[in-house]
This record gives sequence, C-alpha cells and structure tokens, in this order.
Amino acid sequence: MDDERIHRWKHSHAFGQDIKRPGEVRTLIVISITAVMMVIEITAGIAFGSMALLADGLHMTSHTVALSINAFAYVYARKHAHNEKFCFGTGKVNTLGGYTGAVVLAMFALVMVWESLERLISPVEIAFNQAIFVAVLGLLVNGLSVLILGHHHDSNDGHTHHHDHNLWSAYLHVLADALTSLLAIFALLGAKYLGLIWADPVMGLVGAALVARWSFGLLKTTSSILLDKETSDDLRLKIKDALETQDNIRIADLHVWAVGPNIYSAILSVVTHDPQPPEYYKTLMPEGLGIVHTSIEVHRCDN
Repeated sequence: MDDERIHRWKHSHAFGQDIKRPGEVRTLIVISITAVMMVIEITAGIAFGSMALLADGLHMTSHTVALSINAFAYVYARKHAHNEKFCFGTGKVNTLGGYTGAVVLAMFALVMVWESLERLISPVEIAFNQAIFVAVLGLLVNGLSVLILGHHHDSNDGHTHHHDHNLWSAYLHVLADALTSLLAIFALLGAKYLGLIWADPVMGLVGAALVARWSFGLLKTTSSILLDKETSDDLRLKIKDALETQDNIRIADLHVWAVGPNIYSAILSVVTHDPQPPEYYKTLMPEGLGIVHTSIEVHRCDN
C-alpha cells in the first residue's frame, strides 16, 4: 500500500496547540509592566539609598523571571506544536510551565518565611513612609496585573479544571505579589501608628502560608498530568456507559489521561460477540469530553 493511500488515516497531533492563546498576550503585558516597575524600584533604591525600594525591586525581579518562564512555555508549545517528536503534541508544555511556576512560588514562600523569622528575632529599623509608599505602589501595579491576567476556569464533568495551568501559575504569582503588598500595608500602618513592630514579620508568615497553599495545589494538579495520572472517574464512567449500553459490548480495559489543557487521549479494549471495525466504536464515544485521540482494540468473545 503506497503512502498516498495510507495518508487518509493520518491526522495531526497539534490539537490546537499551534494557536496563540489569550493567556500568552496577557502574560507578556504583565511582564512588561512588572519589568518597568522593577527597573524603577531598583534605580530609585540605589539612587536614594533605600533598602526597602531595592528589596522590593529585587523581589519584582524574581517574579519577572517566573513570568518569563510562563511566556516561554506558551511560545515553545506553539512553535513546536507540529513537531512529530512530541507523540501527543505540546499540550503538556503548558502544564510544565505551570509546574515550574509553582516550584518558584514555593521557593518564594520559603524566602518569605526566612525573612519574616529573621525580622522577628532581630527587628530592623523601618523607614515607614518609604516602605508604605512602595507597598501601595506595588499593590496598584499587581492589582492591575491581576485584572489583566484574569481568573478563568471551566466546569467539566462536575469538577472544576483550569483551562490553562500556565496562565493560572502566572495569575498566582501576581496575586501573591498583591497579597504581600496588602499585608505589608496593614502591618506597616500598625507598626507606625500603634507601635506593633512584630506585625510586619507576622504578616509575612501569614502571606507565606497562603502562597505555599496555592503553590502546593498547583503542584498537585500539574504533577498528576505530567505523570499521566488517570483522569476523573466521571469522564471514564461516561465513556464506559456510552459503549456498554450497546448489546454485547463490554470494556475490558480503559485508560484516559490528559495530553494538554482539558484535552485527553483514550485507549480502550472492547470485548464483544459481534466484532466491528474500531471506527464503529469511535462513533459511540460521547462528544464534548475533550477526547482528541482514541485508540481502540477489539476482541471477540467466544463464550
């Protein structure tokens, strides 16, 4: 059989990953805003000798790097979507970007804990006016970034799944920044007007706990996809019910796993007294589940 005749059975494995995602543009905008603020704070910190400004500028640097990882994941996934070396396309690059961002978030939480404990043990003199100014300015910048990235989710089979783990990671980074700035404002106001010097490091510990919780949640979700963990029981049950409602059809083996944001691959083994071509069983698969690649084995039951 020549290649031209076999071509009709071939199909693309890009699965839409070659299309620019809205999150890519929004992430690039936020990177630009964060980078500008980073340069301003570092320059002002050096020029005016303000450690508060310099420290926040370096903090912005870490998040600029993290967001750049998210942006790189978008571009890489799109550019290599048709690369045949990726068996099921580049959908998991998106998830890998989210996983990497979650690791950076966890590291950020550890740094927050270290700095907060250090200040609890050895309090430092705080330039309140400058620090409050930096915190308010940071809150405004990060609040704008949160609005740009947005919070988009989708309900699928009774469960909530984020369309884009990469975007969710970027969103958590700017949300963590905004939370840090907000907690810092309350702590600094309390320290300045009520003498509660301990409030600043304590608020840092509270913020670190929340950031760690977000990070671990994202790590759990993304690692499950990267390790090809079986998808939800609801999705698998819908496939099983759709096929086994037909007479003499039983599913002996079924595996469904994510190959990208809300897109899945399925392998199933069908046992029946009256075997049909695999294409017949594919027509029985329920629609709207996001299954983009299906492999079916058909076995005759002789009993």
